[in-house]
Order: sequence, then structure tokens, then C-alpha cells
Amino acid sequence: MIKSKLLRSILCCVICIGTNLLPASAQQTTDPATESKIESLIKKMTLEEKIGMIHGNSSFTSTGVARLGIPELMTSDGPHGVRPEHGRDWVLDNKGDDSSTYLPVGITLASTWNPEMGYASGSVLGSEANYRGKDVILGPGINIMRTPLNGRNFEYMSEDPYLISKMVVGYIKGVQDQGVSASLKHYMGNNQEINRSGINVEMSERALREIYLPGFKAAVVEGGVNTVMGSYNRFRGEYCTYNDYLINKILKGEWGFQGLVMSDWGAIHSTKEALLGGADLEMGTDLAMLPNPDYSKFFFAEPALKMVRNGEIPESVIDDKVRRILRVMYKTHMFDKRPSGSYATKEHSDVARKIAEEGIILLKNKGNILPLDKMTVKTIAVIGANGNRDNAMGGGSSQVRTKYEITPLKGLQNLCGNSIGITFEQGYTIARNAQADPKLIQQAVEAAKKADVAIVVGGWTHGYDYSTWSDNAYDTEGFDKPNMNMPFGQDELIRAVIKANPNTIVVLYGGGPIDIDTWVNEAKGILQVGYPGMEGGTALAEILFGVVNPSGKLTVTFPKHLDDSPAHKLGEYPGDSINVHYNEDIFVGYRYFDTYKLQPQFAFGHGLSYTTFKYSKPVVVTSTGSALVKLSVQNTGTRQGAEVVQLYVRDLKSSLKRPIKELKAFKKVFLNAGESKEIEFSLDKSAFSYYDDKQNQWVLEPGKFDILIGSSSSDLKTKNRVKL
Repeated sequence: MIKSKLLRSILCCVICIGTNLLPASAQQTTDPATESKIESLIKKMTLEEKIGMIHGNSSFTSTGVARLGIPELMTSDGPHGVRPEHGRDWVLDNKGDDSSTYLPVGITLASTWNPEMGYASGSVLGSEANYRGKDVILGPGINIMRTPLNGRNFEYMSEDPYLISKMVVGYIKGVQDQGVSASLKHYMGNNQEINRSGINVEMSERALREIYLPGFKAAVVEGGVNTVMGSYNRFRGEYCTYNDYLINKILKGEWGFQGLVMSDWGAIHSTKEALLGGADLEMGTDLAMLPNPDYSKFFFAEPALKMVRNGEIPESVIDDKVRRILRVMYKTHMFDKRPSGSYATKEHSDVARKIAEEGIILLKNKGNILPLDKMTVKTIAVIGANGNRDNAMGGGSSQVRTKYEITPLKGLQNLCGNSIGITFEQGYTIARNAQADPKLIQQAVEAAKKADVAIVVGGWTHGYDYSTWSDNAYDTEGFDKPNMNMPFGQDELIRAVIKANPNTIVVLYGGGPIDIDTWVNEAKGILQVGYPGMEGGTALAEILFGVVNPSGKLTVTFPKHLDDSPAHKLGEYPGDSINVHYNEDIFVGYRYFDTYKLQPQFAFGHGLSYTTFKYSKPVVVTSTGSALVKLSVQNTGTRQGAEVVQLYVRDLKSSLKRPIKELKAFKKVFLNAGESKEIEFSLDKSAFSYYDDKQNQWVLEPGKFDILIGSSSSDLKTKNRVKL
């Protein structure tokens, strides 16, 4: 458990990683003097030099102007760790000196429900990117988890836009306070990997404004993100990377975004439309994947030059793109000194461990089987291939070559030493179309029978490098899961182990929901870990034995079956290869389950603790269109712990149909045994408003609202009613 004082000290260490640290405000504004320097540089540049700056000149760089002292812009993948070094043309260098800190992935980070952990994660990432000489780190990813099948859900944060908004701002400020630019992705509607390069997303304006845009808006307006990456798909018929409505009118217009919009790698398919549609930097077009690629053939290279020369495109359009690129260069201090950063340090791995400790979720604890007691447990059978498997190099573009990785097996061995006998059985084989293996199951059963406790480590797996994606393409870029069923015959294995040893605990890896309905009632303990980073096994062992009290909460609803998910029940997935209609509209995740009274396997916001908490009745003071909510929370158990206090708002009567409740505030509270704290939430008019797509504006209707407060969307402890 991280006490507030300890957390502050950890964050202090992270923040001080780089020397000459810049204040957050310096990352978000460009002063008039800098703008003047930018204009001076643009005036000195030839048209050819300008064109050179708006497209890639290697796998991860774009061209500078040497005679004017303008360097190349260096980007790198890395939502949760700086990607291994590539040669200029996509060949891994493999020099062995690029071992980054492997941080918990997006879904595990968000499961902390702690924006300070978002900042800590971003700070480590920014520091290591600095050390490696990167100017832009390609993250965070914040697309809404619309379907459990999305292969990149593990990189993302939640099904809920408010939770995303609060977590992403800290992450971005953490990165950019280290002098490196974050790149927000994937803007917008990239909610599936299947047919991602052209599928046209159709959704209502209300769904766009209430569900899919708020996280991006918060990142731009509150987080001050320097760069935004467009997504591969189309939106209402136009590619998102140069979608006039999304880019020019909303991002650069309504939100006043002053940074650069870059393409995802290969996401630009034309020249004129992309130049006018708002894209500023073209990266990774398919030509770049060929041997000896000719970067002059990019859409933003010779074809763009030709269009400006013949008058089809005004040079001022190119100037604006160069201006935005230079603005990012100044904000990332590419023309002067910036923090040196540090790399793969103990302080960084400590942050990874703390995030894992707060992000691992205890889903079930029947009979208080957890925490385990070293005095009574003398033998443990660890079962399952995920129990002894590294994950850092999985997932496609988010792969990290980590300095080390503590697996669940290693974490238990490190914690228990020689005091507890630990055996390991593989249990299942990770391979394409692998089924239950009777021999492996029998070996697991024999081990379980001889142990005091059996711990089955299963769930999803990462696809690994590009050559082996198809072997286990579950949580990985470029592929969606075929269904929500446990792969590799794990259901049969878990049922057999539970039958052999009733004291069985199941640990689930992976980026979101998995169908566990055939054994969930029999398992005494279940934990969800996501992909918890290089120290994940350490954190898991600490939680299993009560060294750490779990405090993670689900950021996505776990349906019992795939057909219960609103995208599959009400909407379309994956579409007809041309279009996909979001007919479920605003009823994504818990908004659907709660409103239509469908019981999930585990509710949004759910997560258990080894202690108990008591909530007082909230006191609410209202003013015009806003409310101040105060209540106290007490730890009524015998252990220190942390509770995520979640506040939902219900509109009792509305002109347009609304979800029965929506998350509008939360706070993670750390309490010693018996301790109480008073907390308060300030709700502005946005907490009570909905978007009326007939009026094309946000509407706050006068009326009565319920303030609902609890530990999950389905476990509400207290409430009050207000009239606005």
C-alpha cells in the first residue's frame, strides 16, 4: 500500500530524474518571442526545405534543415516504455543497450484510478525518452474500449470518458515536464483493429461528444499535449488523419490546438485531401517498409511540392504545418538545453512496481482465501504458461526490450524464499489453435493435489513480434480477438485444478474482459492484472500475501458473455468491411448494463480490498448549475488500505434519454485502520449536462439529480438528491 507521504516521495524522485526540469506551463504555451523566431526561420526556408520537414525521412524521423540549425524530429513508440532501437529502415539494431523500463500498460495504469500514478508513469517514460534522444514519444493511447475484442484494449484506459480524461492529463504532463512531447493517439474512433485501415465509423454527434471526444479534449485543453496522432480509420466518410471536421473544425478550431497532427504510420492515402484536411506530418507510408525506400515519393514529398508549384495548394498551407512542427521543436527544447534524463534506474522500476501494486484488481475473495498466510501455507502449485512468461516484447508497436521482468512465479519465489515449497506446471500451450492438453492438465492436477494452495495464471496473451503475431494474436496491434473465450483450453484446466484443490486462486492477464462463466462460481479467488510491467510479479506476490492491500478497480465492464456487450448486442462489430455503425450510441459499457439492468460478470469500478470502508451521507451545497459534495470515508477494518470513492450522477427527468448514471468524479483515499477522512467533490455544470445533437450544444436542464456515491457502479453506498 502506498501511503500519501510515501507516494509524494516517489513522485518527487521521478520528477527530479532530469536536471534543469522545466515547469509544466513552459510545455503548454509558446511565447511571442518564440513565435517570432519561428516566423523568421520559415521566411529563410526554401519551399523544398519546408516540404522536407512535413514527411518522414526514415522509419521514425522527419527531415530537418541543417543550414538553419533545425534538427531532425525523432519519434519513438512507447505508451509504456521506449521501444527498442530501429535502424533508419525498420531493422532492429539489437545492440543490447536499449533495455527500457517496462511500465504497466494503459489498462493497468488506469486501474489504479490514481492520476498521480498517471503522472509518475509519464515522468519515467519522458525521462527515458530523453536519455535515448527521442523528441516525441508515441503515446498515450486513449481510445474508448467499445468492444472486448479490440486487440489494443490493453494499451488504452477505459470505457468511460471521464476516467480517461483524469488519467490522461497526468500522463501527458509527466512526459512533457521531462522536455519530451507526448503524442495523443489515436484520434479518433479507432475502436477495433480489424479493417482498421479503412473502415468507416458512423456514430451520432451525441455519441461523439459525450463518449468518444472528452478524453481527447481533456488531453489538449487541460493536458496541453504537443502532438496528436490521427487514426487509420475513416469517420463519416473521410480518413481521420485529415478529416476536416475532426481536425480543422474541432481539434484546431474549437479546442485551439497549436501543435502538430501526425499520421499513424501509413495512414495517409492522398496528397491534396490530406494537406487541406489538417494533417501536418506524414509518417511511415507503406513505401517506407520496402527495401531502400524512396521517401521522396511520400504523398507529402514530391507530389506536395508539385501541387504548391502549380498553384493547387497555397504555400501558406505548408507554412502552417512547418510552423506547428517548429512550435513542437521549441516546446521540446530541441534548439537549447533540455533535461538529460535517466534510464532503466531503480527509481524507475520502483515506480513500475508501485503502479502495479495499485493497478492489480482483486475481483473475488470467497471465504477470505486471500491474503495467504506464510504461517499456514507451506506449499504452492503455480500453474499456467502465463505464470512464467515474459510479456514486454508483446503487443506489436508497444513492445519494450526491458532490463528484466519479474513473472508471477519469480515474484512468489522471491517473496517466499525457502519458507514455502513452490512448484510450477505449464498447464497449457500457447500456440495457434492450441486446445486443452490432457497430459499437461493431469500434471497440473497432480501438483494441485499436493499443494496447500493452487494459483492458476492464465487469461489472454500478447502477440509477439511481427513474424509471430498470428500464433497468439489476442492482445496485439493489427488483430482483434476472435471471441471472448479463454484460449488454449484454459477452461478445462481451471475446472480440473479447482476440483483437485478447492483452494484455487486464478490470476488473469490481459487487456480486458474474458469469458470465465464456466468456473467463476467455483474459484475462491480471482485477480485481474492486465500486463503489470517489469515488477508485476513482485506486486502480485505482495498482494497475494498481504504485504500490499489491493486497491485496483476495473476500468471496463466484464460481461458474462460477448453477446452481452452493447457493441455486439445493439450496435455493429466489425461492420461489413466498409462501414461500422455505433448503434448503441452513448450506451457504452456500464451505461448500457446499468440502464438496461443487465447483470455483468464484474461491474465497472469493481475491486475488492482486505479491509472495509464506511461512507457517511453526503452533504451537497448547490449554486447555479453546480454543486459541492462533502462526505467522510472511514477504514473500518484492521489493515491500512485505499478506497476509490466513485461519484455518479443520475438525471431524474430529461428531454433526451440518458444513462441511469454516469461517473462524474472520483478520488482515491488512503486510510490507516480506523482512520477517517473528509473528501469533497466540486461538480460544475458539465457533470449535469448532456449533448443535444438537435441543438448542437450542451444542455443543462433544470431539475432533480441524484448524487450516487460508492465503490463501483453496482455498489452504491450512499446518496443525496439535489435540485438545480
